Amino acid sequence: MTAQSSDVILERMMALHPKIIDLTLDRVWTLLDALGSPQNDLPPVIHIAGTNGKGSTQAMLRAGLEGAGKTVHAYTSPHLARFHERIRLAGELISEDALTAVLDECYAANGDAPITYFEITTCAALLAMARTPADYTLLEVGLGGRLDATNVIAKPALTIITPVSMDHEQFLGDTLTKIAGEKAGILKRGVPCIVGPQAEEAETAIEARAQAVGAPLLSHGQHWHVHSEHGWLVYQDDTGLLDLPLPNLPGAHQLQNAGAALAALRHLGFGEDAIEAAVTRAEWPARMQRLRHGPLVEAAPQVELWLDGGHNPAAGQALAAHLATLPARPTHLICGMLKTKDASGYMAPLATVTDSLTAVSIPGEAATLPAEDTAAMAEKVGITARTADSVGAALDDIAQKDPQARVLICGSLYLAGAVLRENG
Repeated sequence: MTAQSSDVILERMMALHPKIIDLTLDRVWTLLDALGSPQNDLPPVIHIAGTNGKGSTQAMLRAGLEGAGKTVHAYTSPHLARFHERIRLAGELISEDALTAVLDECYAANGDAPITYFEITTCAALLAMARTPADYTLLEVGLGGRLDATNVIAKPALTIITPVSMDHEQFLGDTLTKIAGEKAGILKRGVPCIVGPQAEEAETAIEARAQAVGAPLLSHGQHWHVHSEHGWLVYQDDTGLLDLPLPNLPGAHQLQNAGAALAALRHLGFGEDAIEAAVTRAEWPARMQRLRHGPLVEAAPQVELWLDGGHNPAAGQALAAHLATLPARPTHLICGMLKTKDASGYMAPLATVTDSLTAVSIPGEAATLPAEDTAAMAEKVGITARTADSVGAALDDIAQKDPQARVLICGSLYLAGAVLRENG
């Protein structure tokens, strides 16, 4: 196999994409049936939905399970630098040979039938995970929940819903109630669900769905609580109080993600080793990630360089809150976003914590918001803005004018992926 084998098949799969995206599970069920229903052969599944924090919560949960000596499959999306990041088999990223084999098998089983890229690659992930022994499977929802390609597990061990906010309105609905109802579509009869902090409308929608299907809820603020105190994470539920180090994933918003992971681990019966590993060992790239090595860092060695892939208003608020806690330093953003996102809503909270924004177009993305439009929106929310042809050019310009600056590259996971590839 060459290093390009999986890329060739993935490109071929793009041609099968329906001309109109209609969220349905029919195509997924048809392909899974042709593959022998691998979703029924997975190790115990923990299914995670929500708007923000799904990936971080999954990372902490995986760290906790592995800290207890368990082997864990994990499925997440999108990837940043390589597709292989989406599929982790018993703790290791899927190999090129294994990925090529399951992609080829899914492509052959599907034939020429229309199917979305996410649907067919999710089937490939389920097939790979069903064939590899492990103790647990962590499945992260791609979009919504009710009609997401991951929502094919009849009886998960546990479900989790992280905070729900406005995002993907064109597919999930134009109100928080509708969006939360779609996320709550992962609830299953008799399967407990860990529910992170929610706005009132979202909480009401989740509770209504839980009552309709008979799913017990373990909700933040009712069944478990988490906060920081004197530099420690304090977690409490019916079984007692825990004092733990703050999560090694930076940002105050990571407290609630840690709380959900801890609630899940406690419910599953795990003890001290798992609990401490969840908050101290989790790693998740492009979530306020400090870049310390690579060509971009070498090009501006005095700059404090960060990378974050958040892209909706809730992510902007969380990012602004975290930047406000850092030591005072001139702070500049390099920002690129997709046309489908609420760029103004994302940038508005950042206006109070940044000195300037340099807008870039996301390389290789047809749906990128042009840099000029991003800059114009930044100006409207009160951020001094300019444009640059690339992240590298933007960084060079900032470093020349303000060599001791803090620079945050942000606005999209797709931009974050391009940066990670460029930075080696």
